[in-house]
Amino acid sequence: MKKKCLLLALASISSLSMLSAFATNNMSAASSSQSAFSAPFTVKDLVNLNKLGSPTLSPDGSKLVYSIKKINKDGVAQSNLYLQNLTANEDGENVGHEVIQLTSSSSTEYNATFSIDGKAVYFLANRTGLDQLYRLSLAGGEAMPVTDLPLGIEGFKLSPDGKQVLFIMRVVPECDTLMCSKDKFDAEKNRKSTGRVYDQLMVRHWDTWYDHARSHLFIAELNDAIINDAIDITKGLDTETPPKPFSGLEEATFTPDSQYVVYSAKAPSHTQAWTTNYDLWKVPIKGGEAVNLTEKNKAWDSHPVFSSDGRYLAYLAMKQPGFEADRNRIMLRDMVTGQEKEVAPLWDRSPHSVQFGSDDKTLYVTAQDLGQVSLFEVNTQFGDVRAIYNEGYNNIVGITANNIVFTHKSLVQPSDLFSINLDAQNLQQLTQVNQKKLAKIQFGEFEQFSFKGWNNETVYGYWIKPVNYQQGDRYPIAFLVHGGPQGSFGNNFSRRWNAQLWAGAGYGVVMIDFHGSTGYGQAFTDSITQDWGGKPLEDLQKGLNAVVKQQPWLDKNRACALGGSYGGYMMNWIEGNWPDGFKCLVNHAGLFDMRSMYYVTEERWFPEYEFGGTYNDNKALYEKFNPVNYLDNWKTPMLVIHGEKDFRVPYDQGLAAFGFLQRKGIPSELLIYPDENHWILNPHNLEQWYANVLGWLDRWTKK
Repeated sequence: MKKKCLLLALASISSLSMLSAFATNNMSAASSSQSAFSAPFTVKDLVNLNKLGSPTLSPDGSKLVYSIKKINKDGVAQSNLYLQNLTANEDGENVGHEVIQLTSSSSTEYNATFSIDGKAVYFLANRTGLDQLYRLSLAGGEAMPVTDLPLGIEGFKLSPDGKQVLFIMRVVPECDTLMCSKDKFDAEKNRKSTGRVYDQLMVRHWDTWYDHARSHLFIAELNDAIINDAIDITKGLDTETPPKPFSGLEEATFTPDSQYVVYSAKAPSHTQAWTTNYDLWKVPIKGGEAVNLTEKNKAWDSHPVFSSDGRYLAYLAMKQPGFEADRNRIMLRDMVTGQEKEVAPLWDRSPHSVQFGSDDKTLYVTAQDLGQVSLFEVNTQFGDVRAIYNEGYNNIVGITANNIVFTHKSLVQPSDLFSINLDAQNLQQLTQVNQKKLAKIQFGEFEQFSFKGWNNETVYGYWIKPVNYQQGDRYPIAFLVHGGPQGSFGNNFSRRWNAQLWAGAGYGVVMIDFHGSTGYGQAFTDSITQDWGGKPLEDLQKGLNAVVKQQPWLDKNRACALGGSYGGYMMNWIEGNWPDGFKCLVNHAGLFDMRSMYYVTEERWFPEYEFGGTYNDNKALYEKFNPVNYLDNWKTPMLVIHGEKDFRVPYDQGLAAFGFLQRKGIPSELLIYPDENHWILNPHNLEQWYANVLGWLDRWTKK
């Protein structure tokens, strides 16, 4: 065992050293190339960026297809498909060729995948009022409809033999036909009364009131005929399949013989709102009784994937029931013997995704790691883990015998496609979907730093210089606090909280991954549970003190703190427990009263795990870290922002904070969005959001 750990450490050090050198050179080159320009990055730049979507690699690894969503001259978003041929040069690296636009429809084309023979592309498009499946031959011609279903398709996947297609569609569970569901949806739209009746939780989730419909999995045969019906292989299941609102068909897979589907879902029960017991179920493609493959594990099982020969099933599994941020363990089941084991049990990271390599013995996974989302190779026999790429946020698109194709983004780069050899050499950028739009943009220089936080343990963070940085000057601070709370503000280019927008507005940006953040080992993540206002606050205080000493251009006396969700909770907590820390605060979707919050949020398992039970079970802990109990100390000016469709943190939490601030005479403003959920998604709203937030910071730091 010591030998394995040493090999892992040496491999990681070697790989990380190479990647660190690449990152340093890349950052220097970016800084040098941008120094001649003076245009800072603004929210208008952000919302008008082209967006890379649904990249897919052909079966032989020679082609890529992806969508690019662009904003046209009328301000309307339009998504089309593009083809890029790839060839490997003598060094084994992928080389991208000229990009060919495949579609030019006014509808949105997305979710593309190659046919099994690689001669055509299947994709979803809304050309008739509903999202349906289309097929486009790469030999030429127009895209032809594959389906004409009465309901819209939410996602699809082809079987390994290319003869079946798996759909996600939203239906009424008690209906036997798709037309029955359509008729019930139509009747619901046309009924005169407006009341809804429920007899169990959840009655609403994320941003939607339940309409008694569920997402189900359907199978249909692929042939020359138009598909107008499909088999519901999850028929009668009164739970979401795949889980909502963030999961898709990464939670379902065909067996390699194309005869079964394995998917992740909860068993139907009245406990949906307070359990995380997702299991893996196996069902025949013709429908029938589903077999629970992971019944013994009462925690979250997800992301099933088979080796090409069908011998092994790999999947991710948590061990702690009720906990959504437990470490995902890689599990491997021998489908012949039934034996199962955890792969790399000593590896203290939590994978996001898992895929088999061509040898069926190696797994390629992504996992958060010290402020990055990195690519790793995992040996299923011995559990050795080797870092392949450890800079920025990355997601695997496809794996060939020699290369990994993946999406990559960082604090200075929106998402693009890259390729790297399996031996972690020959990193190649394959696309530049925003090259023209970013040609005159200057990003702020950034660097990761560390300090001694709670219990003298090492804590990491990032700082970003303002784009107008001049040696010797001092700059106000935008102190960003991430949500989750088991989350991270890492080396990522975000479409919502984009740190470069504050740098572009003349602020030094500071982001700290306090105790409870992900990517630093499970013990570090677990440490926030039942201590929401303890270790994290101490880390934020020590981190701010440390970074202003390390970077004297940061002006601590002109600092404002900002956060959403748990970050918004922390703004309310700072008001009562660090009232002299900042000139102003921005609280987006923050928790104000933990008692009322427990009773109105939808995923009840979350507060019950974080605070050791229901509110009645553990009132003392809920009240210990309840911001409403420290109102006497509030005095810092605060901007409060909330969406009325936020059912995770209902908007009365924001109204309550604003109401108290107003009644006490503390300078405050409220920005409320009737059409937004926990996030701000509408581009026009996002522009307004940043205008108000930056205006608020300017008011208190740039006098």
